[in-house]
Amino acid sequence: MSDLFDDIPVQDNMQTLAFYNLENLFDLDDDAHTNDNDFLPYSAKKWTPKRYKNKLRKLGFAISNIGRHETGKHPAIVGLAEVENAKVIEDLLASKHLEFYNYSYVHYESPDERGIDVAFIYDKDAFEVTHSDNFVVPLMDDDGMPDYTRDVLLVSGFLDNEPVHIIVNHWSSRREGTLESEHKRMASSKKVGIIISNLKEEDANAKIIIMGDFNDEPQNNSIINLVQNYNLYNPFETLRSYNRGTVSRFKQWSLFDQIFFTTNFFENSQDAFEFYKANIFDEDFLKTFKGRYKGVPFRTYVGKKYNGGYSDHFPVYAVFKR
Repeated sequence: MSDLFDDIPVQDNMQTLAFYNLENLFDLDDDAHTNDNDFLPYSAKKWTPKRYKNKLRKLGFAISNIGRHETGKHPAIVGLAEVENAKVIEDLLASKHLEFYNYSYVHYESPDERGIDVAFIYDKDAFEVTHSDNFVVPLMDDDGMPDYTRDVLLVSGFLDNEPVHIIVNHWSSRREGTLESEHKRMASSKKVGIIISNLKEEDANAKIIIMGDFNDEPQNNSIINLVQNYNLYNPFETLRSYNRGTVSRFKQWSLFDQIFFTTNFFENSQDAFEFYKANIFDEDFLKTFKGRYKGVPFRTYVGKKYNGGYSDHFPVYAVFKR
């Protein structure tokens, strides 16, 4: 199913957890409840069945290879951002490079104004869901009216029989300006803190993994406050550099996509998962291969121009080992 890392032996004692912002994965239908008018067959972007299928196939290929270099297999869990609805997730899981895996998903409709949600796909052979919930982030606009963003998704279950909790995020963008929009990301950060506190109240030793497109860097307050206040470890602090990241704007790299977790993933134990490594999945096939934007994520669209790529974000992943 993959020819990228076919020579890597399967590591049964390792699992990959990943996160991927899929960049506007909309279906072809006009939904009155979402802002999907750009992504219709007769829109300016001409979002046709052929283009939709091509994106699904490419995203499926990318997802199937995340962490394969280390583990010899597809990821056990992938948090997703920018999916329109359950249908696009089902279409993704039925696409060429994922259809043979035993993937299922968790998804809730969120009140986001763009009509995009977070979601969670998992290999049922590796992970068993025991509980899931979504949490609204309360925001107000300048006029004191409700301002809607993506919900925070919590999925709890057993990763190869070990209890873990995964919190999937897609925090408010910086479109209005970094400082002007910071309070929105701080609100999401506080919501995640409450979820962590509740989980630790039930089980002081709960193993918790937080992943997402935070629209903030590892050194920003919204991330630092979480890491410091809840005794978390963020391996992406050391991955950040001026010439590498997950998203590129105006020739500047940002590391908005991250995975961090409770420090009990460092405890040595014969039968428990420990943190092994984390990285950006920025293989060459995911990059623009020529021109002035060479090396940045190979996008589906640049403005209204169809580019035929994957996403404007690189995925990120963390490998855990027994």
